[in-house]
Amino acid sequence: MKVLPRAKTTSILLLCAISLSAASLTLPDINGVPRSPLHPDGKASVLFFITSDCPISNSYAPEIQRICSDYGPKKVACSLIYVDPDLTPVDVKKHVKEFGYNGVPAILDSTQKLVHAAGATVTPEAAVIGPSGQVLYRGRIDNVYAALGKRRPEATEKDLRKALDEVLSGKPVSTQQTKAIGCYIPPAGVK
Repeated sequence: MKVLPRAKTTSILLLCAISLSAASLTLPDINGVPRSPLHPDGKASVLFFITSDCPISNSYAPEIQRICSDYGPKKVACSLIYVDPDLTPVDVKKHVKEFGYNGVPAILDSTQKLVHAAGATVTPEAAVIGPSGQVLYRGRIDNVYAALGKRRPEATEKDLRKALDEVLSGKPVSTQQTKAIGCYIPPAGVK
């Protein structure tokens, strides 16, 4: 039996505690329904980090809805995570209605607990969460944006869909992180 050094054992226990506390995080959606997006009931959950005033984020609304529609029947839960600390539930409801997000739970993460747990830095950015709360993929939805202001006619790489397909087929995610192009997430508590 191999005994781990005390420092290594402490680090492992700390990581487990962080994972467990993040997985148990429950926040209400904009309708007051408690949600635990870091603890999926099905095979995975996808968190879409968005803001209401980011043009790139808003341009992805149809694709986000297609992904949720395509993968929902495959036991993948989707959630919209509104990250702007200055938004109100009324603002979020208005945005959800304006962009036609039907049937996708919207969570106002004004304290950015989900942002920090997933490591999101820009909007739009997606995170795939596995059954035990681990982040399996984080990054862009696809490569339709080559850079800020440089949009392709259509995506040639569908990174999020590829990651979800790998998760659903029981394979490890081959590319666990990609660089998302979009608007930086405004820090909470800074005016």
